[in-house]
Amino acid sequence: MASSIHDLARHLNISIGTVSRALNGRADVNADTRQRVLDAAAKLNYSPNQSGRSLRRGSTHSIAFMLQPHPGDQQYGEPFFIPFLTGLQAKLAESGLDLIVVMGAPGDYQQERLRRVVETRRADAVVLAWTRREDERIDYLTRVGFPFATLGRSRSGGKSYPSLDLDFEKAGADAVDRLVARGHRRIAAIRPSLDLNFGYLFLAGYRKALRRHGIAVDPELIASGFINEAGGYEVTPGVMNSKDPPTAIIFNNDAMALGGCKALAEMGVRPGHDIAVIVIVDTPLCRYFSPALTGFRPPLAPMGRRLAEMLLASIPAYAGEEGPRAIREVWPLELIARDSD
Repeated sequence: MASSIHDLARHLNISIGTVSRALNGRADVNADTRQRVLDAAAKLNYSPNQSGRSLRRGSTHSIAFMLQPHPGDQQYGEPFFIPFLTGLQAKLAESGLDLIVVMGAPGDYQQERLRRVVETRRADAVVLAWTRREDERIDYLTRVGFPFATLGRSRSGGKSYPSLDLDFEKAGADAVDRLVARGHRRIAAIRPSLDLNFGYLFLAGYRKALRRHGIAVDPELIASGFINEAGGYEVTPGVMNSKDPPTAIIFNNDAMALGGCKALAEMGVRPGHDIAVIVIVDTPLCRYFSPALTGFRPPLAPMGRRLAEMLLASIPAYAGEEGPRAIREVWPLELIARDSD
């Protein structure tokens, strides 16, 4: 009778997650442990049904991208994710893999959907986005040993998985530097709420740059809202109505900037004239604002291709001669100067 992964873990007195990662050839399992697991699997006649070995056989030939829209009637994401997914799919297709998108309900962080993808083996690996500072999805995937990569960093899971992120901290600092060089001292920052890690990184760069210029950080000039047009629209009046209003605003993304600029217009404040505006994540929408928004552009399609390469490098069947490895990179954003600042 064939043994299960639970039998194998019990026999070795190690966790199921460690057994699964060893069978998958994950880079975070040392060679001795991996060999112990493989030897025990052969001895106990282990059957790899819906386990790590099915990945090496290419059981589904699919990679799942977990996409969750945010609450509200405006859904931020398409200008950002479509180019990224185009690059991701193109690179996966070169290895005969399909990309499937698992869509969650607005506001749902997809823990249960993710669990179903893993437990039913609907995909051979997953890609996560909107990483949080502490991300239970990453903790779960690490614990069960299921292959994954992330678009964005997190403090969860250590450094055992591939991740590709943008340098939001440097972009936040560069935006402050640019505005200070133009004479601004009252600079507001508007970022996403929830616990999204890129919002923390942006704010960290913003604060460091202000202090470097000898400018005190004013909590009245920092606001957070939903990562959509409605979020920017709702929180912008709050910073504008502070005791000492800002002369410049840095928005963390284009959708919040769109809503924020509408709020400014309703207050009789003209971006690019009465107040400077910079956007950290520039998308094609920013070109069509009036005035066109200065922003920091991410190379979305190349990022998609690169994250696919990094994910494949962590999977034994696609890792090549170097073997499975966890690659982690942070890419710069390119400043695109326009009229708004």
